[in-house]
Order: sequence, then structure tokens, then C-alpha cells
Amino acid sequence: MSKQTTSPLPHVTIIALLLLSAGMGWLFFAPVPFDPAPDTPFAPNPAGTGVYSGNNLLAEARHVASGEGPEGIAFDAAGRLYTGLHDGRILRFDAALQDAPEEMADTGGRPLGIEFDAKGNLIIADAEKGLLSMSPDGTLTVLTTHVNGRRMIFVDDVAIADDGKIYFSDASQNYSYGHEIIEIFERRPSGRLLVFDPATQETRVLLDYLFFANGVAMGPQDAFVLVNETFGHRIMRYWLSGEKAGTADIFADNFPGYLDNITEAPGDGYWLAVVAPRVDEIDALVDKPFWRKVVWRIMDLTGGSPAEMHSRAVRLDANGTAQMSLDDGTGHIFMMTSVIEENGQLFLGSTINDVIGVIDAP
Repeated sequence: MSKQTTSPLPHVTIIALLLLSAGMGWLFFAPVPFDPAPDTPFAPNPAGTGVYSGNNLLAEARHVASGEGPEGIAFDAAGRLYTGLHDGRILRFDAALQDAPEEMADTGGRPLGIEFDAKGNLIIADAEKGLLSMSPDGTLTVLTTHVNGRRMIFVDDVAIADDGKIYFSDASQNYSYGHEIIEIFERRPSGRLLVFDPATQETRVLLDYLFFANGVAMGPQDAFVLVNETFGHRIMRYWLSGEKAGTADIFADNFPGYLDNITEAPGDGYWLAVVAPRVDEIDALVDKPFWRKVVWRIMDLTGGSPAEMHSRAVRLDANGTAQMSLDDGTGHIFMMTSVIEENGQLFLGSTINDVIGVIDAP
């Protein structure tokens, strides 16, 4: 009489079911580092249509080696290019971009937007150190780090009015530099537009509850100041003079990507840097907080990211209407954070690339 054996299949099935249950439990109920809020769905993404049709024109830009993350770009009165890097250094290039750059200072933080004031000082929006000023000899001075008794944790971009007042963005009150992606999934706006007055040393909040406040630019005759909402795909306008002074409205809306810096273009209008395209699958979750948590867990497990290496430069007229768009989906220019037009050329910054792009302005 042969000895009977018990099939291991039932045990394997039970173990598989337990693992599946544990996996599903983690996927649906594991903690996430944010508390998602419901929001109103976006208008349809205009990418690939009209002005926003792909052309890969930015792929023709030449590269100027800089070091990692030349996010902001500014030119001094002598035509020399300045930029700040991921490691905190402020570099100066000769006007011809021929020689190796000179290190002017090290903020010890992360310099982002930069602009020269009327006295030749470089005003620096440093995500970690606050609003700084660098004199022509490289001496750093802290202008402001706090507002309303609370330290700012993500100072982002800067624009200077003719009266010397410095308008700047505080991207988020909740998440510091390097953690901004959480804001896409949480959708609890905490970004701000602020102003620092060098004459009084006062820092004030002008506009609050912005979806990641980023690029800042002055309007004609300083009648208003613009601030980009990266995760709102729009540009807000805060009026400084006239009958609308002290109020805000939407300057331009429904762009095809995540907005970074905005700069005044020669003549009139603006150049807008679109750091990466919108992701339709992420847009579809704006009114679905639960599923945003699920997608976050999957991305956290796989190391995925909604940021695609496809950047776009948009030329806006004085009324905020898109006139033209130059893009690059090849990876030649990527994570582009700034577009500066100077002497008939566009200079392209980046948050993670190690080069500055240079191309003839259209």
C-alpha cells in the first residue's frame, strides 16, 4: 500500500492570498507624507495644438558648461553672465562665454532666481538662506529670512521695481527645496508673493495661497507684478498702482506644462520657462484625493516621477497671450527653468542640467 502525500498547493494558495492582501492593503492604506485636498479639474491640456505644437527648436541650442543646476541667469552692466548652482556657488562668465567661469561667492544654500539692482548688487532668491544681496566684489548680505515672525523655507524668484523694492516668491510654506513634488499630490496651496523694501527693511506678504509660487516679473511702468503658479499652470497678476491697486487677477491661464521663471522680454511681453509638460494622468486625479495617494505609493515604490525631460520656452505678448513656443523633447535641453533674452540670444537655465543653453532669439 503506497504512502499518500498531501499536496502543498493549498498552502501556496493561502500564502499567495495573504501576500496579495498585504500588497493591496499597502497600496490603498499605507501612510503618505501629505494630506490630499480635492480640487477643481483643469481645463483640457493645450499641448500639441496651435502655438504649442512640437518643433524641437531648442534642440539647436549650444551648450555652455556651467556645473549642476544653473537655474537663474542675469547679466551685469558689462554684459557678463551670472548664475547660481546647486552647490551654492555664484559664477560669473565673461561676456563672450569663452573663458572658464569665476566663482564670485558661495551662499551655502541653493540660489535660484537672481537679478541685478540699480546699484550693481546681485539680488539672490536662495531657497534655503532667504533673500540675499551680493555686492560687486562678492560680499554676501542677508536681506530677509522671515515674514510675520516665521522663517521662509523656499525663497524662489525675484524681480526689482524701479523704486528699489524687491518682489519675490516663497514657493511653499509646507515643503522645502527638493520636496516640491509633494505639492502636486497634496494640492493645498501655500505659496506666496512678497515684497522687501530696502529703505524700511520691511517684508510683507502681498498674495497668499498660491499653487507653488515661482517666477516673478514686473509689468510695464511697474503697474503690476506677475507670479507663476507652477502647479496651477497659470500666471497671477498683483496690481501695484491704479484703481486695481492691492487686488489680484489671472494674467494668463492653462499652459501645457509646469511653469518656472518668467522674465521681461525686450520691447514688451515676457519669456516663460516651462520646465516640464503636464501629465494628463496626473491632471485627471485633481478631483480624486484617494487615487492621488495610490499613485504616490506606486511612484514611491518604483522611483517614478511625473516630470518628463521635455522643456518649452513660450513668448507672451504684453497681455499674456502666447505668441510662439520653442520646445525640446530630445533631451538636449531639459528641466529648463529660465529664459533670458540678451543681445539677440536666448540663454536657458536648468534646475539639474550642467550646462546653459544658448540659441538665437527668434
